[in-house]
Amino acid sequence: MSWLWIIGAYLCGSIPFGLLIAKAVTGADVRAVGSGNIGATNVARAAGRPAAIATLVLDALKGAVPVLFAARTPQAPPMLASACAFAAVLGHCFPVWLRLRGGKGVATGFGVALAVAPWAAAAGAVTWLVAYKLLRISSVGSLAGVAVALGVASLTADRYAVYGLLGIALLIILRHRPNIRRLLARQEGQTPPPKGT
Repeated sequence: MSWLWIIGAYLCGSIPFGLLIAKAVTGADVRAVGSGNIGATNVARAAGRPAAIATLVLDALKGAVPVLFAARTPQAPPMLASACAFAAVLGHCFPVWLRLRGGKGVATGFGVALAVAPWAAAAGAVTWLVAYKLLRISSVGSLAGVAVALGVASLTADRYAVYGLLGIALLIILRHRPNIRRLLARQEGQTPPPKGT
């Protein structure tokens, strides 16, 4: 039964809301714009701020909803919610419908964090906002937010939530490797990133 919840969380996470919203608003494929990413940052480039906000909200919800339902399953094992949280973010990053080429997992990670460690999610969101306002580089805000959220979770959430968020943090860092390379080269934010980054 637990595997069904985990598979369901993956499939829910793999719904490409950014692609669908950008297509509905502009008729364009967001994967052919900017970085080619299906997340909210690239949707903003392709279809504007309202479309990006809608993508952000729906990407967060597709992570939170299956985790909340799994957590309320009678006799659910303690790790089920965290396993579903990781599966939902994995689905967003590597959606089966798009040949495993998805987003970077930040919005969906925020959604699942809200479900398993709300204080950590709030701290991560505030950190992202402050970092982005100061530097205007989304990847810096995302990576800083992930680090702060993980730290707060270790102080405020149960160990199963921390295990899940640690896996998600590693996945998000993996998906940000090109951004990290550009940050180290002091090139991030200077020009639109190449497709796939």
